[in-house]
Amino acid sequence: MAERVECRSDHKYAQRPLALYWEGKRLEIIEILAHSITPEGISFRVRTEEYGIFELIYFEDKDEWSIYQP
Repeated sequence: MAERVECRSDHKYAQRPLALYWEGKRLEIIEILAHSITPEGISFRVRTEEYGIFELIYFEDKDEWSIYQP
């Protein structure tokens, strides 16, 4: 099952993550702590109110997200 992230996308996909799905729950992202572009894709460190900090990586070549807690 693919991991799900809702994003705001203006001229390019994955510009600003708005929410992620974790353990069957939709978690609103309340703060983006860091953002970088890596050889693998676009990376975000985000904070949610209920579950804390997550790392999100969008792999452009696969059109897939990876979500984990550090």
